Amino acid sequence: MTVPSVTPPSMKTIGVLGGMSTASTLQYYELLCELSAERLGGVHSPRLLIHSVDFGQAAHLQTEGAWGALGDMLAAQAEALERGGADMIVLASNTMHKVVPRMMRDVSIPLVHIADATAERITAAGFSRPGLIGTRFTMEDRFYLDRLRGLGQQPIVPAPDDRTQIHDIIYEDLCRQVVTAEGREAYVAIAKQLKQMGADCLILGCPEVGLLLDPDNSPLPVFDTTRIHCETALERAL
Repeated sequence: MTVPSVTPPSMKTIGVLGGMSTASTLQYYELLCELSAERLGGVHSPRLLIHSVDFGQAAHLQTEGAWGALGDMLAAQAEALERGGADMIVLASNTMHKVVPRMMRDVSIPLVHIADATAERITAAGFSRPGLIGTRFTMEDRFYLDRLRGLGQQPIVPAPDDRTQIHDIIYEDLCRQVVTAEGREAYVAIAKQLKQMGADCLILGCPEVGLLLDPDNSPLPVFDTTRIHCETALERAL
């Protein structure tokens, strides 16, 4: 096949900090490539550096509540991305934004924050009461909810039992790329409950959640944080 000669576009290098989980990082890579081709045409692809951590280790530290150690681990990766030539950092995990202050402490390149990008998109669409589905940490800890509130949103989280079910499905099934009809039905039912609780839209607050929920089966307008994050990063890269 002969590829026509073209002048390469001016594009910054996106540093993706991934591995949390494999399914998440695959989605980021595929989406960034897909969006680049749509935006630039032809066979163009994005300029990427990817550092992938061991999710087994990360998940264990999450369970132990060892967020300081997680912050140190991701800080080392963020610094390596900067040394490698990345112009910005995209952390391919909603949950791990909990350690962003430590992760970015000694890094001079900017972070594309997933909650900021999502809140801005929801506000632009005219919504203000998003239901939030993600890991237990994302749904319950203040690092994410307060970020949304600070940008004018009023997030609604599922009931405690529903939060447990959402979290367990993510870690036991979706992080292993196991998709079941039962899991999909459970997530759709929880989305319906969020609508009854007053939510006017739905945040898919974990890359893996999009394996079960999408605009076709959600009772609410969907804001997929993974896609929004990738679109925002590519805009900044261009």
